[in-house]
Amino acid sequence: MNAHFQEDAMDMPRVVIVGAGFAGLETAFTLRRHLGDGVDLTLVTDRPDFVFKPGMVYVPFGGAEDDLRLPLETPADRRGIAVRHGGIAWVETDPKRIALADGDLLDYDYLVLATGAAMRPEAVPGLAEHAHLIGTIEQMRELARELKRLRDAAVDGSPQHVLFLVPPGNLCPGPLYELAFMLEQWLRRSRVRDRICVTFATHEATYLQAFGIGLDRPVGGEFAERGIVGCRSAAVTSVEPNLVRFADGTARVFDLLVATAPHGAGVDYEGLPCDRRGFLLTEPQTRRVRRTEAVYAPGDAGDFPVKLGFLSLLQADAVADDIAHRIDPDAVKAPSRFDPVGLYVMERFDDAVFTQVPLTLTGEPAHPAPDDAGADHLVGVSPIWRLGKKALGIALPQQFRAGRPFHGGLPGGAAALGLKGMSKALADAVKE
Repeated sequence: MNAHFQEDAMDMPRVVIVGAGFAGLETAFTLRRHLGDGVDLTLVTDRPDFVFKPGMVYVPFGGAEDDLRLPLETPADRRGIAVRHGGIAWVETDPKRIALADGDLLDYDYLVLATGAAMRPEAVPGLAEHAHLIGTIEQMRELARELKRLRDAAVDGSPQHVLFLVPPGNLCPGPLYELAFMLEQWLRRSRVRDRICVTFATHEATYLQAFGIGLDRPVGGEFAERGIVGCRSAAVTSVEPNLVRFADGTARVFDLLVATAPHGAGVDYEGLPCDRRGFLLTEPQTRRVRRTEAVYAPGDAGDFPVKLGFLSLLQADAVADDIAHRIDPDAVKAPSRFDPVGLYVMERFDDAVFTQVPLTLTGEPAHPAPDDAGADHLVGVSPIWRLGKKALGIALPQQFRAGRPFHGGLPGGAAALGLKGMSKALADAVKE
């Protein structure tokens, strides 16, 4: 750490941030922006780099992996943030300290648990053994090999069947939808589309149900137009070699099964309040963990029922504002609160689908967005949205690489304003 930040560190408020994803880094960089040298920041992470996960959908189709990885040491050192590598063993709230997996203890005044969610394929019998799961760069790299094998088999005259599967309990199905659309275009470009059947089966009652009903019609229409067999309310019960069984008694065969998995908490925190899947129970506006005085859980580690990078950034901003205000009320006089708005751009190679919808806690974790969002729910289909997704993929890593929060400074602000402008310009044609 830079000596400038080491000086008198023991007299500063200590904030420990566990996790180096969207929520963890946004919180760390925003706190440094708000408080300058007046806070001692430590980042605990079990990985050496930040991975821009929204860009992973390009990897199976030849996208560069290196552009998705951001080594943490450079921006952390630039902003005087100490980095401790390793996992977390346990958390105490009185006294305020955590234990790392190597046995070291860290004291804190404020603790941010941004350890995300993890896939739990074992919840569906046979899913781990027979499906190709997505979620890491390594899995996407392996999918690239599987798709090449599939294409080669089709070229050799062997018809193939690809089945995309969203099981119950999955909280972030968007990338699987993207992969299905992108694969369909890739097969057309490879001139083997007529030899490969593509099916998309999801437990959801409507496509991308977490965003309300606004996406069901455009996604279903595009499935039909592109010859993708779409199946809603198809809850998988088990997976066997080349066969998926569903709760309604039906079954579907496959040559390649590409699937997400049910989600659970990335880390289990014994003694902290959590739901049945381990997600930390939080106060809605501040993301402070319930029944604690100084522990926060922004992003996927918390109990908000939609797991999405944009929502993680919004939650991190609320957490950083709340902590900064408590440390120095003059630094942040009116702290922002978490106002959940789902914003997602779904890549399809030839165009993209944009959605923006206010998310409300309806009491149904699988259906947080009300069906009657009305004029506030925007849906757009246009090649222009591909530019928006590409712009985000450049702006956010650039901000983090410089040690700046995405919502702070010129590049991030310009990208956000650009998205707002695009949504307003296209809203009349696409409003649901």
